[in-house]
Amino acid sequence: MEYTIEQTAYIQGMLHKARAAMDQIAPLTQEDVRALAKAVAYLAYKRAEVWSTALFEENGGSGVLASKLARNTARPLGLAAQLDSVKTVGIIEEDPDGYLLKIAKPLGVVASLVPMTVPCGLVACQTIFGLMSKDAMIFSPHPRTKKVTNFVVQDIRELLRRMGYPMDLVQCVEQPSLALTNLLMEKADFVVATGGAAMVKAAYSSGTPAFGVGAGNSVSFIDATADLAEAAHGIMLAETNDWGAGCSTENSVAIHQAVYHDMLAALQAEGGYLCTPAQRDQLVNTIWKKGKLNVDAIIHSPQHIAALAGFSVPDSCSFLMTEETDPTRENLMTEEKLSPVVALWKVSGLEDAIDLVNRIHAISGAGHSCAIHSADETHIRRFAAGTRTSRVAVNTCTGLNNAGAYNNKMPWTFSLGCGSWGGNAYSENNTFHHYHNTTWVYRMMPAKTAPSEAEVFGAFLADPSRFTGYPEFSLQ
Repeated sequence: MEYTIEQTAYIQGMLHKARAAMDQIAPLTQEDVRALAKAVAYLAYKRAEVWSTALFEENGGSGVLASKLARNTARPLGLAAQLDSVKTVGIIEEDPDGYLLKIAKPLGVVASLVPMTVPCGLVACQTIFGLMSKDAMIFSPHPRTKKVTNFVVQDIRELLRRMGYPMDLVQCVEQPSLALTNLLMEKADFVVATGGAAMVKAAYSSGTPAFGVGAGNSVSFIDATADLAEAAHGIMLAETNDWGAGCSTENSVAIHQAVYHDMLAALQAEGGYLCTPAQRDQLVNTIWKKGKLNVDAIIHSPQHIAALAGFSVPDSCSFLMTEETDPTRENLMTEEKLSPVVALWKVSGLEDAIDLVNRIHAISGAGHSCAIHSADETHIRRFAAGTRTSRVAVNTCTGLNNAGAYNNKMPWTFSLGCGSWGGNAYSENNTFHHYHNTTWVYRMMPAKTAPSEAEVFGAFLADPSRFTGYPEFSLQ
């Protein structure tokens, strides 16, 4: 891509200021950056209502304001609670015998690509991660939410100024464009891309080391031993949380045939509305336009979506449901919906459920997450082993828990790696240890003799025929 002189000067200027700011904080200790990161977390916690309202307004009133507020309050609090035990500066690990120690060092200037769905919390969260390792952060916002993203960054810059730290540790592209984003990725020291597949692919193609995230499209399996009422309640909570805006929201529910009708009734008791076949087709033609999600329909209430589709649902409806039988790419209901819409699938058992999850995720959501509701520990472990996902929630919804919660041990974050399945370089929650380099310092131990052939390869010595008789090499 060709860049103008003005574009190049703009990005180079941001990078120059970021690196100068990093030089100023190079002497900070672990205690210093911990206090700084905790201050950012407290600012995010205190400004959660202002930031959430700003996002709600700029994003056209989509989603649920109360959900945004809850998310932007809970996650900085959860992150701050972890800070006292995190090591990100200097010696972070040392062998008690003295033969190995590890030293953390900054990544440098980190370019972060910000999605339109969660810009406020993501900026605060990644700023905390970056500052803990003495990195500088430059955020490139989604054009649809550029004002609120810059607003949040400016709040953090003001906090840095008040604390006596360089404001340019945190910056934001004011008028984002494809060219500026690409140039930023090329020139930064590291990239974190949170968003759609195209964005992640661009990050990995930039020539700069990058962490990307995969698309969400969580599938929940209800087996014959599940607590149906509890499972249905969790799914309702996920669907009504910001009207399905989160990438971890359940998009499909696979139900064991033995409890299918009972589970359907449990979902209906939680406000699930089962669409007729005709309504189902209307819904598909509304959520997607020319194969892409319709921004006028997604992240809205079921009443709004149904009205756009040409039918009505009662005020008591909390999410829409369709019955599906075709897990192929041609069926758009296999994909991520970013709305309170759930595809229901009847499965014959555990292996059928595993196969369905993997088939759906081969279309969309590979590596992201799934859930199993079951009282059978053997089933839980077989399901977790058989599904190609990075996160498996047990007897809970993925929508509220994948990115950390007070009562689980998932690391708090806004960015979820999906492994090689999802085209990502890692398969875990993006967190503190992803924001620093590690130097391994090693010393030699007292001389030790090599193990014997028999100790290491003893099992193979009894049958040497497998390892003899291979051809000799020849240049002829």
